[in-house]
Amino acid sequence: MQYVISLIFAFLAGVALPIQGGANAELSKILGNPVTASLVSALVSIVLMVFLILIFKAPLPNDTILSAPWWAWLGGAMGVAFLVIGTFAIPIIGAANFLVLVVAGQVIAALIIDKFGLLNVPVHLISIARVTGVIFVIIGAIIINFKK
Repeated sequence: MQYVISLIFAFLAGVALPIQGGANAELSKILGNPVTASLVSALVSIVLMVFLILIFKAPLPNDTILSAPWWAWLGGAMGVAFLVIGTFAIPIIGAANFLVLVVAGQVIAALIIDKFGLLNVPVHLISIARVTGVIFVIIGAIIINFKK
């Protein structure tokens, strides 16, 4: 059951991305700058995370965070990169074009991370099926980006 719930939440996270991109693009238009709009979006995220910490009684980070490897800090940096790039690119190329390219980049990067066990992820070998899936994602990205 937990697996099914995780699948549903993963799908809903995917639904959230174009909504986030469109909302941030509108903020960028209103504020006149994609970086400023991204800052506002990140501040809303921080406020909501504090609220969730209170609701779930999650502990605040302590000094053990200092023992994290350097690459463990990349999550926040990648989140900011995604936020700013999406806020900049979606008004130009559209949400669908942006997100299909995001998915293509994610799948290719994930395959490499899995293959080599990077970032402390368990190793998953590259198979013909996985490569075929990546090829289909890339083909989908190319097709969806064709102009009418």
